[in-house]
Amino acid sequence: ILKLELLRCPAFAFIMGSPADEMDRSNDETQHLVTISKPFWMGKTEVTQGQWQAVMGNNPSGFKCNDLPVERVSWDDAVSFCKKLTERAKAAGTLPAGYEYRLPTEAEWEYACRAGSTGSFAGTGVDDLGWYSSNSDRKIHAVGTKQANAWGLYDMHGNVWEWCQDRYEVYPEGAVTDPTGPATGANRVCRGGCWLIGAKGCRAAYRGRGQPGSRNNFMGFRVALAPKVR
Repeated sequence: ILKLELLRCPAFAFIMGSPADEMDRSNDETQHLVTISKPFWMGKTEVTQGQWQAVMGNNPSGFKCNDLPVERVSWDDAVSFCKKLTERAKAAGTLPAGYEYRLPTEAEWEYACRAGSTGSFAGTGVDDLGWYSSNSDRKIHAVGTKQANAWGLYDMHGNVWEWCQDRYEVYPEGAVTDPTGPATGANRVCRGGCWLIGAKGCRAAYRGRGQPGSRNNFMGFRVALAPKVR
C-alpha cells in the first residue's frame, strides 16, 4: 500500500536566495522576490524505497530498507514515478483540476524548505534537522527521524539530494512569479544536500545540479502535487 503524505504549502511571496553576509554562501544565490501564486502540496518526507517499490515494482537503491529514501534514481526515473502517480489519481478521480504530481520547481522547493524562515537552515541548526557528513556515519537514514521544519516537512536538509523540476540557470535579478527554469540546459537542479557532504551544501539556499540521467546513492527526491508546468 502506498502511504504518501503531502502537506499544504500556501500561496505566498518570499525572498529566494541568500544574503551577501550568509556564511558559506555561493555566488549563484542572488536574492530575489518570488511569488508562488497557487497553493501546492509537498511530500512530508523524501520518497521511500517502500513507496518506490509499490509504484515502480523494483528497488534500485544501494542502502536497502523500506523506510530509507530511495536512491540511485535519475531525474528521468523520478519524473516517471510522478507520472505514474498522476495516472493513478486521474483514474481514481482524485486529481485536482489543473494539478499534477511532479517534482517541485526549485522555487517551490526552497519556499517549502524555508517554511517562513530566513536563515541558513529552517530551524535550530543542521544537526537537529538533517543527516550530513558530521553526523550520518557515512550512510543514509530512515526518513522523518530528525526534526521537521515549521510546516511539518522532514529531511529538507541532508539525507539525500532531491531532484527538482528545473534546469539550472543563473537567478533573475528582479521579481518573478511561479518560475520554472529555462527551456534548455544540460543540468537539472537538486537541493538539500546529503549524508555525504558538509553543512555548507545542506543550506536552504544552496543549489546543486546534475545530469538528468545520473544515478548515485546520495540522490533521491520528494513529490509535489502542484499546478501543471510545461
